[in-house]
Amino acid sequence: MGIFDRITNYFSPSSGDDKVSHWVYVRCDRCGENLQARVNLYNDLSVEYIEGNVHSYICRKTLVGRSGCFQRMDIRLVFDKNRKLIDSEITGGTFIEKES
Repeated sequence: MGIFDRITNYFSPSSGDDKVSHWVYVRCDRCGENLQARVNLYNDLSVEYIEGNVHSYICRKTLVGRSGCFQRMDIRLVFDKNRKLIDSEITGGTFIEKES
């Protein structure tokens, strides 16, 4: 494997067994554009404490499509203390399944 192959592999998305990422797939309510966003489970989450102990993690993201409608889609994700998704909310869009 050459140096360019190693660099390409480093920057390419990994297979579906990535334990650091949570992918979110949404559709814009205004124009219908489908978007995806990556949440890094170790850098993008804010800790929520209850009585000094970690209770949950929260992530907020705002997505804007590339189609030109500039609709803001505000996403709020809640993860348990093991970083498993337990709740999700969105305004300006709809959560969808991953596109094939």
